[in-house]
Amino acid sequence: MRDISLGAKGSFTLLVGPQHLANQFKDSTLPPVFATPMMVLAMENAALNAIREFLDPGESAVGTKVEISHLAATPVGHRVRAEAEVVGVDGRCIKFRVVAWDEAEKIGEGTHERMVVDLERIGKRLRNKRPVSQVGRS
Repeated sequence: MRDISLGAKGSFTLLVGPQHLANQFKDSTLPPVFATPMMVLAMENAALNAIREFLDPGESAVGTKVEISHLAATPVGHRVRAEAEVVGVDGRCIKFRVVAWDEAEKIGEGTHERMVVDLERIGKRLRNKRPVSQVGRS
C-alpha cells in the first residue's frame, strides 16, 4: 500500500431499481423506497474507489465499521450518488466521511472505516475456516 492522501475522494452512482428497495429486504409492507443496506453499499463502494489507486497489486480494503444516518426516502428510478473522502489513516485502517444524495436532496451521511488487506492472506484464512457444523469432527 502506498501512502493514502488525506482528502482523497471517490464516488459511486446507481439507479434505484426494485431490487434496491426496503420492502425487498425487511417487511414487505414497507413503502417502496431505497433501502438503508443499499445506501451503505453505495457508500462503501465510494470509499473503496477513493483509495483504489493507492492499493498495491494483491491488496484490497474491507469494511470494518459504518455509522450512518439515513435522512430521506428515495423512490425507484432516481439516481443515488455516494461520495467518500479520506479523513484519517492509521496504518492499514482508513477512515472516511461519507455522504449520499438522490436527484432531489441529501439522503444520508456518516462515517466509514476500511482495513487494507492482503488478498492471498485473507484467502488462506478463509480456506482454513470450518463451518460450525464441522467443528469437533475429525
